[in-house]
This record gives sequence, structure tokens and C-alpha cells, in this order.
Amino acid sequence: MLPNARPEADRIVKYDAYRAFQLKEGIPVITGFAVDDLRTVEVKPWARLDCLGTYINLDGTGDTNDAYVAEIPPGAKMAPEKHLFEKNIYVLNGRGATLVGDDPNSQTSFEWKKGSVFSIPINVSHQHLNGSGSEAARFVAITTAPLTMNLFHNEGFIFNNPYVFEDRLGNPNSYQGEGKMWTATTGRTNAWETNFIPDVETFTTFSWKERGAGGAHIKFELADQTQTAHISEFPVGTYKKAHKHGPGAHVIILKGEGYSLLWPSHETPDTYLERVNWKPGSMVVPPNGWFHQHFNGGDIPARYLAFRWNSQKYYFSLGVAMEGETDVDVNQGGGQIEYENENPLIHQLFVEALKKTGTKSKMSEFFKAGEI
Repeated sequence: MLPNARPEADRIVKYDAYRAFQLKEGIPVITGFAVDDLRTVEVKPWARLDCLGTYINLDGTGDTNDAYVAEIPPGAKMAPEKHLFEKNIYVLNGRGATLVGDDPNSQTSFEWKKGSVFSIPINVSHQHLNGSGSEAARFVAITTAPLTMNLFHNEGFIFNNPYVFEDRLGNPNSYQGEGKMWTATTGRTNAWETNFIPDVETFTTFSWKERGAGGAHIKFELADQTQTAHISEFPVGTYKKAHKHGPGAHVIILKGEGYSLLWPSHETPDTYLERVNWKPGSMVVPPNGWFHQHFNGGDIPARYLAFRWNSQKYYFSLGVAMEGETDVDVNQGGGQIEYENENPLIHQLFVEALKKTGTKSKMSEFFKAGEI
């Protein structure tokens, strides 16, 4: 035995507080690169929240954040909850309402439906109710629970903490869809600040030419969080430029059909390539530092919603490409591959995919003459 080494029986076993908590929850856990359809994943009884649910821990989160699907039976309500981790919610199906506030006599309430997005400020009590007596309501939530639990490793502190974050409570009218628009820190995109978005499937987007393919974009700042969100939409017969960033970007398809390609930044698509086909309800989380690229292979504009780290208001980066670098050429120190520098295999695969659907490519509008 080496000098001062611990005897075998006295060695400390490393403790993963988040995994230990999740194991006690008693619901399924989905892993991998992507989820084919959040609307149809299996859910099981979830005693703590008095609903049905499943956790989703995809590889690309890097154990920094997670997702779960919760389903509320017709006419039912979930158990009240409050916690120190951030949480953003996208409604997949159904309609309902949420009560917000620690004092039952002065709670704020708002109604939501399929396509709504909302966020509750951290450590504020809230309860979700199904507004239909005949249809289940289902949503997906993206949370910072893994990072929070492994940082504090104390469930009582996280779920039973009396501290009130006065600076995060915000304006009650923000739960009714009110908000304010301002220019993002990059100076190239717009951001909408609120706690509740009635329908992200129809929310207005703005041109973001730096990301290519005639796409449009809008950022969201929700409940004064370090997590943020954005919508991206791109036309039929096009694809976005490849880029890389840090972990935990949960990309949820709102409309359209297509696919995403993912490959490690130290590899080329010729040597290693993951392909994820998607449709409305699909979700993919690109791994930390991997290049990835989204392709519209259908006959309508493709739109997705992404929940991720690094808001416009609060600096917080876990990744390889800081905010503002994901639309800057890698040759200039950014995280994006320009069309003229991409591997020829990328466009070749896109042309082959369009042949199967009979859709015409419009990428000649975005490549320099003679490049395709």
C-alpha cells in the first residue's frame, strides 16, 4: 500500500446527487441523441408531482440541464411545487392553467394551450391544472436541476427553501403575454422579454442573415433566468450553416420535416456523422462542442424552438462558443462554418434527401456561383 493511502473499506464513493434523486422518482428515463416524438413517449405515474411523467437525459446536455415530459389526466391537477432550479415549459398538447405564488390568497393565474411557452421564477410556488375534462394535457419542461442538485446535493435546501428572489418576480402582467422587445447583445437579433408566450408556433420572427438560408429568428428572455430560448425558421429547400456551441441546447421541432447532422469538431463529416431525422414533436440536443446543421427536407418552412444556456442579460457560459460567436466564421474565431467552406458531403446528402420528397433545392441562392 502506498504511504497515507486509504484502506479499501475506507475509500469515499463519489455521489451523484441528481442521479440519486432521479432514481427515487420512479419514472422512466430516456437517453440518447434525440427523441422521435415528445407527444407519444411513454409516461408513468409520478407520485411526487401527482401526474404521469418521464425524464429525458440526452447526451448533449453534459449533465448541466435536463428535460421531462409531464402529462396531466383530464380534469386533474398536479401537486404544487417550488424549487431553486430554473424551468421552462413548452405545451405539447391540451390546455390548462397555472397558479403562481406562495400565498394562496394572492396567486396569479394564467391559461395556456398547445404551443404556449412559459417560465416560473425560481423558488416560487406553482401548480398546473388540466383545463379539459376529456383530454389529457402534456408539456415538456427543460430545467437546470442536474447542475443545481449536484452543486448543493441537498434536496431540503432545493425544495424547501424560504428565500424569496424579489428581483426575479417580475411584472404579473408578463404572465398574460405582455413583454418588451429589445436588441440582443449581438446587435443582430431581437429579444422578447416575458414570462409567458401564448403561441410560439405563430410568434413573429426577424431575419438573421448571418445564419444563412434566408432564415428568421427571435430570442426569448424568460423569468430573468440564465437559461434562454429562441425560435428559428428557415424556408423550404434550404438548410442552415453548421455551427457549434456549449452543452444543453434542447431543440424542439414545431413544424416541418427534415433532419440534423452532428459530428465532433475534431472530426469531419466524412469520418464520423450522426443523422437525426425529425418532425413536429421531435427533440435533439447537440453534444458540447459538436458541429451540427439543420436541414428542411419537407414542403413547408421548418420552425424549431430551442431552450439553452446563456441568456442575453446574464453571462453564463459552459461551452466552446460564447454568445455571438455561433454566427461568426470559425476562420475568424467563431463557431460557424460558412457555406463555401463546408464539406461537399453536406450538400450532396441534402440533394439526395430532396429527391426522395420531390422538393427543389433553393441553396443556389446562398452559395457563390459555381460552388454547387
